[in-house]
Amino acid sequence: MGPGLHFGNPAGYLSSSASVPGVPKEDDPNTIIERFPTIGQLLAKSCWNPFILAYDESQKILICCLCCLINKEPQNSEESKLNSWIQSLISHILSAFRFDEKEVGLFTQGLGYAAVDYYPGLLKNMVLSLVSELRENHLDGFNTQRRMAPERVTSLSRVCVPLVTLPDVEPLVEALLTYHGHERQEILWPEFFDAVNEAFLQKKISLPTSAIVCLWLRHLPSLEKAMLHLFEQLISSERICLRRIECFIKDSSLPQAACHPAIFRIVDEMFRCALLETDGAPEVLATIQVFTQCFVEALGKESKQLKFSLKTYFPYASPSLATVLLQYPTDSPQGHWHQPLKHISELLRKIVEDQTCGSCGGPFESWFLFVHFGGWADLAVEQLLMSEAEPPAALLWLLTFYYSPCDGSQQRAQTMVEVRAVLGCLLRLSRRATLSARDLLAAAGEDRDADPGPPSPQLRRRLLLTFLLRVPGGRAIARDAVALMAHTDEITHEIIGFLDQTLYRWDRFGIEAPGAGELAKELLKELHAQVQQGT
Repeated sequence: MGPGLHFGNPAGYLSSSASVPGVPKEDDPNTIIERFPTIGQLLAKSCWNPFILAYDESQKILICCLCCLINKEPQNSEESKLNSWIQSLISHILSAFRFDEKEVGLFTQGLGYAAVDYYPGLLKNMVLSLVSELRENHLDGFNTQRRMAPERVTSLSRVCVPLVTLPDVEPLVEALLTYHGHERQEILWPEFFDAVNEAFLQKKISLPTSAIVCLWLRHLPSLEKAMLHLFEQLISSERICLRRIECFIKDSSLPQAACHPAIFRIVDEMFRCALLETDGAPEVLATIQVFTQCFVEALGKESKQLKFSLKTYFPYASPSLATVLLQYPTDSPQGHWHQPLKHISELLRKIVEDQTCGSCGGPFESWFLFVHFGGWADLAVEQLLMSEAEPPAALLWLLTFYYSPCDGSQQRAQTMVEVRAVLGCLLRLSRRATLSARDLLAAAGEDRDADPGPPSPQLRRRLLLTFLLRVPGGRAIARDAVALMAHTDEITHEIIGFLDQTLYRWDRFGIEAPGAGELAKELLKELHAQVQQGT
């Protein structure tokens, strides 16, 4: 067997630490170093011993031992330095293969280079050569004489597992991810996908969106881990707000990757499961809406014309409804928003209540689509409270469906009557010269002793809070009313979520509300302080 580590060896060279005699599988790097204090010196000397490097099996064992010493999440500068030192040793092993140490020494000496300068350059050139070969192979895949053997590609991906965070190896990682041969089965090593995905999620490597799309399309567990990582970030965040959610989502690269329909469908399915598991938690609803906004932005940047029809993204929803929901009226004055809201309501009502439209997936699918664009429901509330006219039935139906999607037609009709009554009370109170917070809450059925009944408590509070921000008389008593409403932690967090969502939407879509905006910011700050004092 020739000297050095051969990329073309189909047996591969990296495996779990369990395959290396004497290396405990479960031990972390710090424990290993504590148990074997001189292990680093021994490995370093072995890596520079040409007799050890000449044997393939020795190289494999050396690389596996070094990989066991790498801290996946270094906690301090010493551990980071140790990682860099280990990676330099691995780089040396890979750079030195196939070359005679004496010949390399004479060659570098003649050029005036030291080995410490020569080997990194050699690794970089070797990576560029392999990248070129992979891309050429991809372009000329039908020329069998020039094609790289699948076994060699597999072995190459296996060798890269411990090296994915090395900057010099990133081009090779990208080339492997975007490489597509003509084999029916995946030829890249599964651990390679895991290592790349983990490094990407931990921000240890930077890859273009095209490579990330290939990673998540070729390895579904990596996409699932990316979504779970996003959920963990949202849950662990001490103070969650929509701007912070937006930062987490954009930083995850999921909206950009979701421009590919297959990735969008999987991500959307995971959101659906989260929504069902949490029984429609407001935080999940808000996250879905922010993700959809980021996704639509990414879709617009990618191409002015959709490469795929909306049906490929929302296969169970009405295409005409999806088209209308996408056209948020950012450039239209607030007075012209009534017509698109009415159109959306009519489309939804026809799908939900007309039994002949069962092909569109039923009420839940229509509601789930509407949830993605929940800003329309917020607009409907504002339109109802800012108008002196009789509340339009279309807008009432839209709100009752959004907040109670499981209701039948008769129950929804009764809820519409109740919402109309609450709106009538609020509008009559708005004409009073003086208004008290207790009268306002009693009129809306939000006083503590009242039987909740329809409409849903969330919808009642949404109407009340919008009234407090949008109606001049409501702004004067807003603090007193909010203090009376926020008598439980759950309701307090609900009000915080409403204020944050409202400010976020107004800012994002350029809605001008000077007095209401300042009041919302002040209330939000005061409620956050109240929550912090309570904890």
